[in-house]
Amino acid sequence: MTLTRRNFLTTAATATGLMAAPAILRAQGTLALRMGHPHPETDSWQDTALWMADTLKEKSGGEITLQVFPNGLIGNDPTMINSVRAGSLDIMVTGNPFFTSLAPELNVLDLPYLFQNRDHVARVLDGEIGDRLRSDFEGTGLFALSLWETGWRHVTNSRRPVATPEDIKGLKIRTTPNPAHIEAFRLLGAVPTPMAFTELFTALEMGAVDGQENPTTLILNSRFYEAQKYLSLTQHAFTAAPLVTNAEKLEAMGEDRRTLLIETAQEGARRQRALNVEREETSLATLKDEGMEVVEEPDREAFRAIVADEVQAKFASEFGSDLIDQINGAAA
Repeated sequence: MTLTRRNFLTTAATATGLMAAPAILRAQGTLALRMGHPHPETDSWQDTALWMADTLKEKSGGEITLQVFPNGLIGNDPTMINSVRAGSLDIMVTGNPFFTSLAPELNVLDLPYLFQNRDHVARVLDGEIGDRLRSDFEGTGLFALSLWETGWRHVTNSRRPVATPEDIKGLKIRTTPNPAHIEAFRLLGAVPTPMAFTELFTALEMGAVDGQENPTTLILNSRFYEAQKYLSLTQHAFTAAPLVTNAEKLEAMGEDRRTLLIETAQEGARRQRALNVEREETSLATLKDEGMEVVEEPDREAFRAIVADEVQAKFASEFGSDLIDQINGAAA
């Protein structure tokens, strides 16, 4: 049977019966899975990955194990994606921008100033729009188990406070490889410099780039404050993070194991996003304690006026406006 998005969603919906029958899993033999991600061990990705490992072991009666490799230990973002596609790594998670070369419509999630608040984000990621976007992985060798998050993105740099778009001009800013991120910073007059997350701290420390843009939780957990003086809460984009596995391996697992893995991954996504909500406020306070100078109310409307419409129009010219319209419609 070739598994489509519809097949997988149906499988996940039948998981209640499976949870009561670990003997079914035991009859198939032990399944040892390996998972990688680029974030530090202190990050919510690691906490949630370990929760997944415990849950899979418990629900399978010990017949499914998950070994977790954080902090880019087994490769940077593109390397891990390619490893999962090749089948040498079972599961990985990273920011949505690293997948857009494989599934270009995912770029919609990274359009600047698209989401109004976290309720808006949840309606999109956990609803029909999220299902549609996960289905874009079909044919890539990957299957998107669920959508985690990196969170709201903010700008840091080592040169000056950023309160207006004028302040960011000329700054060399590390971005993701996502076309929307690159175009937004180009429009602002910065010098966008894409690179893998695992290379970022060294680039900041050595002055190869002036700054970067990530959520406060990641700025803290990655100790970027050691190389960055200024933080501006631009909240210019929200980044989702697909949790992916090898599609052929998932198909070969058997229906009960697929169900367990998908259900665990989807519950993990809700847990991980809740953890990030809790930690955003505390991480900001800690960054201040570490000496970062924070611009809490930059002129977001001025930033929005420069980047939002133009970047969205560029996406619409290539993919149509349907997805943008659906996401905007989910805001109410």
